[in-house]
Amino acid sequence: MAEDKFPGWHGTTIIGVRKGGKVVVAGDGQVSLGQTVIKGTARKVRRLSPGGRDVVAGFAGSTADAFTLLERLEKKLEAAPGQLARACVDLAKDWRMDKYLRNLEAMLIVTDGADLYVITGAGDVLEPEHNVAAIGSGGNFALAAARGLMESDLDAETVARKAMAIAADICVYTNGNLTVESISK
Repeated sequence: MAEDKFPGWHGTTIIGVRKGGKVVVAGDGQVSLGQTVIKGTARKVRRLSPGGRDVVAGFAGSTADAFTLLERLEKKLEAAPGQLARACVDLAKDWRMDKYLRNLEAMLIVTDGADLYVITGAGDVLEPEHNVAAIGSGGNFALAAARGLMESDLDAETVARKAMAIAADICVYTNGNLTVESISK
């Protein structure tokens, strides 16, 4: 198949919501190739435990690329236990500077229950405003929905679930098969 005719992979919306002393990361399970759903039950939210300290990570983009990045993040956390910000910055630096890593196509949302970050291949480590981060195909829809729900009495998990349901109703590359992980500090 000629590269210019490849329909392109689309998949996954990931959201991170920090509210009430808890952080929830939720992701849908859809992976699409062009207009075809290839898989509806992908699991793109993971709990990592480097050095016995829990971190929750969600990823959007290429699965193999994301796993490579998650392995690197685990190594960074093992080298700097309990220092999520430092590990994220070190990963972003490597991702940006390394000849092999700079070609990886994925984005990450990571949290240790206290801090919440978005890590990009452009070298960004972003702490989101308004305690909500979202990435992926339906990320902007989920972000807008969650921001609107943050003023309510809903807890972090309910905000994340409702925001993902709204994103799934709007974005054709997002479904309602959620993986949800929560963590508190």
